[in-house]
Amino acid sequence: MPVANNVAIIGMGTTKFGENFEMGYNDMLVDACYQAFEDARIEPKQIQAGWVGTYLPFSWGFEGNAGTAIAEPLNLYPIPVTRVANYCCTGMEAVRNAAIAVASGEYDLVLAVGVEKMREVPSRGSLVAQHVERGHPLYCKGRTAPGMFALIATRYFEEYGIDRSILAKVAIKNHYNGSLNPKAHFRKAITEEQALNAPPVAEPLRLYDCCPTTDGAAAVILTRADLARKFTDEYVIIRGIGLSVTGGYFTAQFDQTFSFTGFRSTQEAAQQAYKQAGIKNPFKEIDVVDLHDCFTITEIVNYEDLGFAKKGEGWKLIDEGVTTLTGELPVNTGGGLKSCGHPVGASGIRMVNQVSEQILGRAGKMQVKGAKTGLAHTLGGPGAVSCVIIVGQP
Repeated sequence: MPVANNVAIIGMGTTKFGENFEMGYNDMLVDACYQAFEDARIEPKQIQAGWVGTYLPFSWGFEGNAGTAIAEPLNLYPIPVTRVANYCCTGMEAVRNAAIAVASGEYDLVLAVGVEKMREVPSRGSLVAQHVERGHPLYCKGRTAPGMFALIATRYFEEYGIDRSILAKVAIKNHYNGSLNPKAHFRKAITEEQALNAPPVAEPLRLYDCCPTTDGAAAVILTRADLARKFTDEYVIIRGIGLSVTGGYFTAQFDQTFSFTGFRSTQEAAQQAYKQAGIKNPFKEIDVVDLHDCFTITEIVNYEDLGFAKKGEGWKLIDEGVTTLTGELPVNTGGGLKSCGHPVGASGIRMVNQVSEQILGRAGKMQVKGAKTGLAHTLGGPGAVSCVIIVGQP
């Protein structure tokens, strides 16, 4: 049977995101999973299969390079456990694979967990080191994430006549939301002056335009929708999942069809998810969104690629306050990647959890009144792959 409307999320867990120097990979993994077990009211021994999402297993130690990364610390032997990786979509890829397994009828109760330990490296380690040391010698030697998305911002500015003041509004919104989130990496609101006058990173992006490098873990428990009430009365239904790969990692920006003002992968993934969920007008039918804001410009182009605004008009949503916590379409209510941080393997599941908590009315100070349908979105590789997951009330 299809995933849409037939798979439920019955348990969720998310660690505190940040510089978790006091916690190892296994510590964070166990923390997130046991939160999810408790939320679902189950014991680990009831899990029939598991998926772990870790993008950078060699950035700190060797944890996360195989399914044994969760089988051992959780004592899940001898069930099947698989490691998945798909750039910044890694966490959602774990959820997608777990959901497909449940929908197939092979398993009734499964675990998806994303973990990343990224702060136990020098300041120029982790992702930056990958591009410098392992990048393609012609296509992308020395390429960095801020450098790539700075090109997007520069082109968008040129095409649509905006400036850095619009980016600042994204940073201000997401830092404010992060100040309300006890699990966010950064929990401090910022002013427009701070955003505009922050140190440059890659022109026109400045410090507060960029998400931090972060440690964290997040987990979900999935079951068939018709079995959910056997475990708990508090659950959400997956209404649709879309995943699209539209380019290569090294060559993404050499694609002659790439406009530098949006990402086809997001557009394709969104259309897949909308079709499954029966959504015709995303802006009107979706109540709360957690989307991939690795940089402030990314949030703006995502508004357009996800169909919330026309091409070239995404900036108007932030300029007019539409996507604030009290706006017509609240986006990144927990602070997004900008304030929560971006432990790559964990981010996608944290985002699914964020919108699911909204649907369940459990988001505390971040709660959106009357939220019934939520969308989570990730973008990676850089822009070559995207995943969209839509959840709703039973």
